[in-house]
Amino acid sequence: MPILNVKIAAPESPELTAAVASSLIELTARVLRKKPEVTSVAISYLKPENWIIGGASLPTQGRSSFYFDIRITDETNTKAEKEQYIREAYALFARLLGNVHEVSYIHVEDVRAAAYGYGGLTQEYRYHH
Repeated sequence: MPILNVKIAAPESPELTAAVASSLIELTARVLRKKPEVTSVAISYLKPENWIIGGASLPTQGRSSFYFDIRITDETNTKAEKEQYIREAYALFARLLGNVHEVSYIHVEDVRAAAYGYGGLTQEYRYHH
Protein backbone atom coordinates (compact mmCIF):
# COMPACT_ATOMS: atom_id res chain seq x y z
CA MET A 1 0.00 0.00 0.00
CA PRO A 2 2.61 2.48 -0.92
CA ILE A 3 2.14 6.14 -1.61
CA LEU A 4 4.47 7.93 -3.98
CA ASN A 5 4.95 11.69 -3.85
CA VAL A 6 6.52 12.84 -7.10
CA LYS A 7 7.89 16.27 -8.03
CA ILE A 8 8.85 16.95 -11.61
CA ALA A 9 10.63 20.02 -12.99
CA ALA A 10 8.62 20.38 -16.19
CA PRO A 11 5.53 22.08 -17.58
CA GLU A 12 2.39 20.30 -16.39
CA SER A 13 1.22 17.69 -18.85
CA PRO A 14 -1.66 15.19 -18.61
CA GLU A 15 0.27 12.83 -20.89
CA LEU A 16 3.39 12.96 -18.72
CA THR A 17 1.29 12.55 -15.57
CA ALA A 18 -0.35 9.43 -16.98
CA ALA A 19 2.97 7.99 -18.18
CA VAL A 20 4.73 8.62 -14.85
CA ALA A 21 1.85 7.24 -12.77
CA SER A 22 1.32 4.09 -14.82
CA SER A 23 5.06 3.41 -15.12
CA LEU A 24 5.68 3.85 -11.39
CA ILE A 25 2.71 1.67 -10.45
CA GLU A 26 4.00 -1.08 -12.76
CA LEU A 27 7.56 -0.76 -11.43
CA THR A 28 6.38 -0.75 -7.81
CA ALA A 29 4.31 -3.90 -8.38
CA ARG A 30 7.03 -5.73 -10.29
CA VAL A 31 10.08 -4.92 -8.16
CA LEU A 32 8.65 -4.25 -4.69
CA ARG A 33 5.66 -6.63 -5.04
CA LYS A 34 3.13 -3.97 -4.02
CA LYS A 35 -0.51 -4.30 -5.06
CA PRO A 36 -1.37 -1.83 -7.85
CA GLU A 37 -4.94 -1.43 -6.58
CA VAL A 38 -3.70 0.16 -3.33
CA THR A 39 -0.76 2.12 -4.77
CA SER A 40 -1.28 5.90 -4.87
CA VAL A 41 0.76 8.40 -6.86
CA ALA A 42 0.59 12.17 -6.25
CA ILE A 43 2.41 14.24 -8.88
CA SER A 44 3.37 17.91 -8.59
CA TYR A 45 5.02 20.03 -11.24
CA LEU A 46 7.54 22.77 -10.54
CA LYS A 47 8.84 25.38 -12.93
CA PRO A 48 12.28 24.24 -14.11
CA GLU A 49 13.67 27.72 -13.38
CA ASN A 50 12.68 27.21 -9.72
CA TRP A 51 14.66 23.95 -9.47
CA ILE A 52 18.24 24.72 -8.47
CA ILE A 53 21.08 22.19 -8.38
CA GLY A 54 24.53 23.29 -7.33
CA GLY A 55 23.48 26.95 -7.41
CA ALA A 56 22.22 26.93 -11.02
CA SER A 57 18.70 26.46 -12.39
CA LEU A 58 17.88 23.50 -14.58
CA PRO A 59 17.31 25.60 -17.73
CA THR A 60 20.73 27.20 -17.22
CA GLN A 61 22.21 23.70 -17.11
CA GLY A 62 20.05 22.38 -19.97
CA ARG A 63 18.86 19.53 -17.72
CA SER A 64 15.65 18.11 -16.26
CA SER A 65 15.10 16.69 -12.78
CA PHE A 66 12.67 14.93 -10.49
CA TYR A 67 12.33 13.84 -6.90
CA PHE A 68 10.09 11.26 -5.37
CA ASP A 69 9.62 9.43 -2.18
CA ILE A 70 7.76 6.21 -1.63
CA ARG A 71 6.52 4.98 1.72
CA ILE A 72 6.42 1.22 2.20
CA THR A 73 5.86 -0.98 5.21
CA ASP A 74 9.12 -1.68 7.03
CA GLU A 75 10.68 -5.11 6.58
CA THR A 76 8.67 -5.96 3.46
CA ASN A 77 11.51 -5.45 0.96
CA THR A 78 15.19 -6.33 0.84
CA LYS A 79 18.09 -3.94 0.26
CA ALA A 80 18.59 -5.54 -3.16
CA GLU A 81 14.96 -4.91 -4.14
CA LYS A 82 15.19 -1.27 -3.06
CA GLU A 83 18.47 -0.85 -4.93
CA GLN A 84 16.91 -2.30 -8.11
CA TYR A 85 13.83 -0.09 -7.65
CA ILE A 86 15.91 3.08 -7.35
CA ARG A 87 18.04 2.14 -10.37
CA GLU A 88 15.04 1.33 -12.57
CA ALA A 89 13.05 4.37 -11.39
CA TYR A 90 15.93 6.68 -12.32
CA ALA A 91 16.14 5.07 -15.76
CA LEU A 92 12.37 5.45 -16.17
CA PHE A 93 12.52 9.19 -15.47
CA ALA A 94 15.56 9.57 -17.71
CA ARG A 95 13.52 8.01 -20.53
CA LEU A 96 10.37 10.07 -19.85
CA LEU A 97 12.02 13.46 -19.16
CA GLY A 98 15.27 13.26 -21.10
CA ASN A 99 18.64 14.66 -20.01
CA VAL A 100 17.96 14.05 -16.30
CA HIS A 101 20.44 15.60 -13.89
CA GLU A 102 22.33 13.00 -11.87
CA VAL A 103 21.29 14.89 -8.72
CA SER A 104 17.68 13.69 -8.94
CA TYR A 105 16.60 11.89 -5.80
CA ILE A 106 14.53 8.82 -4.99
CA HIS A 107 13.78 8.11 -1.35
CA VAL A 108 12.38 4.76 -0.21
CA GLU A 109 10.97 5.22 3.30
CA ASP A 110 10.45 2.15 5.45
CA VAL A 111 7.56 2.96 7.80
CA ARG A 112 6.62 0.90 10.85
CA ALA A 113 3.48 -1.17 10.25
CA ALA A 114 1.85 0.13 13.44
CA ALA A 115 2.28 3.74 12.25
CA TYR A 116 1.03 3.43 8.69
CA GLY A 117 -2.19 2.40 7.00
CA TYR A 118 -5.17 3.21 4.82
CA GLY A 119 -8.92 2.91 5.14
CA GLY A 120 -8.64 3.53 8.87
CA LEU A 121 -6.60 0.36 9.50
CA THR A 122 -2.88 0.05 10.15
CA GLN A 123 -0.69 -2.33 8.23
CA GLU A 124 0.01 -4.08 11.53
CA TYR A 125 -3.71 -4.74 11.93
CA ARG A 126 -3.98 -6.03 8.36
CA TYR A 127 -1.01 -8.36 8.92
CA HIS A 128 -2.63 -9.98 11.93
CA HIS A 129 -6.16 -10.28 10.48
